Amino acid sequence: MARRPLLDFEKPLVELEEQIEQIRQLAKDSEVDVSQQLLQLETLAARRREDIFSALTPAQKIQVARHPQRPSTLDYIQVITDEWLELHGDRRGSDDQALVGGVGRIGEQPVVLIGHQKGRDTKENVARNFGMASPGGYRKAMRLMEHADRFRLPILTFIDTPGAYAGVLAEELGQGEAIAVNLREMFRLRVPVIATVIGEGGSGGALGIGVADRLMMFEHSVYTVASPEACASILWRDAAKAPVAATALKITAADLLQLGLIDVVLSEPSGGNHWGPLQAAETLRGALIEQLTVLGQLSEAALLQQRYDKFRRMGRVLGAGTTDSAVGS
Repeated sequence: MARRPLLDFEKPLVELEEQIEQIRQLAKDSEVDVSQQLLQLETLAARRREDIFSALTPAQKIQVARHPQRPSTLDYIQVITDEWLELHGDRRGSDDQALVGGVGRIGEQPVVLIGHQKGRDTKENVARNFGMASPGGYRKAMRLMEHADRFRLPILTFIDTPGAYAGVLAEELGQGEAIAVNLREMFRLRVPVIATVIGEGGSGGALGIGVADRLMMFEHSVYTVASPEACASILWRDAAKAPVAATALKITAADLLQLGLIDVVLSEPSGGNHWGPLQAAETLRGALIEQLTVLGQLSEAALLQQRYDKFRRMGRVLGAGTTDSAVGS
């Protein structure tokens, strides 16, 4: 079995992984019973992995969120849906591969699913533009959301992008306008919208499909106004200070939950979602069904008002000597 790429902070696991692989090979090549030794080493590796991942810094969480084997939008869709049909094109001559979407069914509930899509290797990443959507991608997403609104289908979005594509062509085609339209129009949608940050949520590229009634994040995902590398380059003219920026930006799920910017933190298998993709998908499916049930009980007017109130509560600024209770009163 091929070993998963190990991140820098997982190096203490390298020796154990090699020993486990050697014992597996020994068991395959001979009739020696090594099950007990294998069990002990696997238990020790799991314990060490748990210790490492329970104390990750924000900079390390970014590495996990960007892991090449972390499950993607299409990976999740294939597991959580009972039926799935991808739809293409923005009806303006573009079909952006960095942002995918379509109609599906989770149990008996028909839904529209939309999400950023990265690649597994360099070739696929180039084809998917590394999950950085163009204006056509956001217009395709809006077309699908309007379809959902017309037929009263809940919308599920999956955020996993470093940011919207920032090339000259994207600007010429109206990148800022396309995202701004999505932000405006998502507020008027008459159906439940549930967004989940499954990997890296970066800047306006994430917000373009992120105006939601419920915003969920996997515990090792990140959600930020700008990448820590860009932030460090702007503030200190030194990209090497990215770990400092990552801490200051409050990009982790725990930080954002405390700030009231997200609603739910989804637990990950020990070692991150790339170590247990099926377990991660089941966690996501269960959370989506739960939120669909709750939101499905709201009237259209209540849903719209709750969404408006949710975003109005964001962005409170505390001045010197001002307390939370004073601002909230």
